[in-house]
Amino acid sequence: METKRDEAELITGSECLLRCLLLEGVEHVFGYPGGNALYIYDAMVDNPEFKHILARHEQGAIHAADGYARSTGKVGVCIATSGPGATNLITGIATAYMDSTPLVIITGNVSTTVMGTDAFQEADIVSMTLSITKHSYSVRHVQDLPRIVHEAFHIANTGRKGPVLIDIPKDVSNHKLYYQPAGAIHLRGYDSDPNLDTDPIDTLIQAITESERPVIIAGGGVVYSGASNELLEFVNKTNIPVATSLLGLGGFPSAHDLWLGMAGHHGAYAANMAIQHADLIISMGSRFDDRVTMRVDGFAPHAKRIAHIDIDPAEIGKNIKADIACIGDIKAVLDYANTKAAASPSARWIQEIQEYKRNFPFRYKDSDTELKPQFVIEMIHETTQGEAIITTDVGQHQMWAAQFYKFNHPRSLITSGGLGTMGFGLPAAIGAQIGNPNRLVVSVNGDGGMQMCAQEMAICSIHRIPVKIVVINNQVLGMVKQQQELSYAKRYSQIDLAGSPDFVKLAEAYGIKGLRASNKADAIRVWQEALNTPGPVLVEFVVPKEENVYPMVLTGTALHEMILGDIE
Repeated sequence: METKRDEAELITGSECLLRCLLLEGVEHVFGYPGGNALYIYDAMVDNPEFKHILARHEQGAIHAADGYARSTGKVGVCIATSGPGATNLITGIATAYMDSTPLVIITGNVSTTVMGTDAFQEADIVSMTLSITKHSYSVRHVQDLPRIVHEAFHIANTGRKGPVLIDIPKDVSNHKLYYQPAGAIHLRGYDSDPNLDTDPIDTLIQAITESERPVIIAGGGVVYSGASNELLEFVNKTNIPVATSLLGLGGFPSAHDLWLGMAGHHGAYAANMAIQHADLIISMGSRFDDRVTMRVDGFAPHAKRIAHIDIDPAEIGKNIKADIACIGDIKAVLDYANTKAAASPSARWIQEIQEYKRNFPFRYKDSDTELKPQFVIEMIHETTQGEAIITTDVGQHQMWAAQFYKFNHPRSLITSGGLGTMGFGLPAAIGAQIGNPNRLVVSVNGDGGMQMCAQEMAICSIHRIPVKIVVINNQVLGMVKQQQELSYAKRYSQIDLAGSPDFVKLAEAYGIKGLRASNKADAIRVWQEALNTPGPVLVEFVVPKEENVYPMVLTGTALHEMILGDIE
C-alpha cells in the first residue's frame, strides 16, 4: 500500500474531480459557481485544459449540457453549487431522464460536519432527484471520487442512457487523497450489455413474412443507439413503411419513399392512418408514449401482433401489450435481424399508404398579407436543405418544426419530448453548437419559452457562438390557447403575452444582431441576412395568434379521429 502511495500524487478532491473528468474525455462543462462548489472552481484556475462555460442560470447550464449530449452522443456535464443552485437543476434533470439523455450532474453541498442542521444553502438534492436520475452518489470519502466519477459516466452512457448525479460536500472537495485513476468497473446487478436473445427476433422475422400491412414506429432509441443505418437496411429489405415519434425524427431519412412522417397527437395523416390499419406494429425504441398512442383502447385496432424492441425491459408491456418482445440495443437487434430479413407481402399496402401521403400532406392556408409560421419553417428548411441542427422550445412552434422541417440525419432535432420543458430551446442550441462547431444550429422558439432562458444570450454574445435564434412571436401561449379553444369551449385563461419585451432590442442589449419580419418578403430577406452574418443573430417573426397546429388528435380520442383544421 505504501508503495502505491509513494507513486501517487497527493491532491485535493477538487483537483481529482477535474482530472477524472478529463480522463473521461470531457471537452466542455457548463455550470454556475457558488459557495459550496468554490474549491472545485478554485481548482479550475490551475487547469487550463479544463473548459468551463459560465451559464447565466443553472437551468441554462443543464439544458446546454443536454443539447451537447443529444447532438454529439457524448455525455453532457454540468456543475452547480448546493441549495438553490442544485434545485435549479431539477427541471433539467427530469428533462434528461424522460428523454434518456446521458448527463453527469455535479453538485456541491454543505460540509459533512453540518449536514442535517439546515445549514445555509443546504438541500438534500440526492433525495429530491431519486425518481429522475438513473443513479445518484453522495461522496463521503474523497478516496472514492475516482471510482465514482468513472462509474457515473459508465452508467450514464450505457444501457438505457440517463442522468447520474454526483453530490460532493464542500469539505470532501478539499480533502486530500493519493490520486490513482480508477480501474475496471464492477457494478453488482448492473448488466449494461446482456446477451441478445435471438428467438424473439426470429419470431418477428417470421411475423413480417406473414404480414400484409406492417408498420414500424421508430423512436428516439433508434437515434440514441446509432442504429439509423441498420434501420434503413432493414426497411429496404422488408419493405415496411416507417412512422417516427417526435424524438425519432431524423432516425430515418425523410426523403425515403417509405417514410410516413411523425405519428401521434399532431402527427401526419399517413402515419396515423397506417398505424390504425396495420396488421403488424413494430415499435423500435419508442415507448408507446401517450402522445403517440393517444386513446390506448383505440390504438392499432387491426393489429394482430405488436412487437416491441427496446433496451429497457421495464418499457415492454408498460403502455401497450407486446406479443413479441425483443429486449436489447436496437443496433444489435437490427444487426442480427438484417442477416435474415426478407420482404413482407406489402405491395398493395404500400400503394394505399402512398395515396394517404399524396392526398393528405401537412398543409396550411397561406396568406399574402400575414406571415404564417409554417411558411417560416418551410423557408428555414429550404435554405438549409435539411442539414441544420434544429433545437426547439415547447409549444406550437415545436410541432410546426416537427411537421415542416425535413430532417436528413439523426441527432438533428434537439427537443424536449417527454417532459415538454419550456426554456429548453436556446440553451440546448448553445450546447449543440459548442459540440458541433462546423454545423449550422438554428434555435426555434416561441415568445413564451424564449423568455424563460433568454439570459443565455449572454453566452452567445461573449463566446460568439453562431446560433441563429428564431422567435415565432404570436403574442400568446399558443398551444395552451389552442387547447382552450378546442377542448374548453374557447374559455381563454391566462394566455395573453402582451408586455413581452421587444426581442430585437433584447438581443441588441446582449450585443447580438436583431432582425424582425412580419411579411413574406421581409422574412426571406432578414433570414438570408441572418445566415450571411457571422456569429449569433436573433430573428423575430411576427405571426398571427389565431393560427393552430393541425392535424390534431384530441385527448381521449383515437389516432384516426384527427381534426384536420381549415384544410379539412
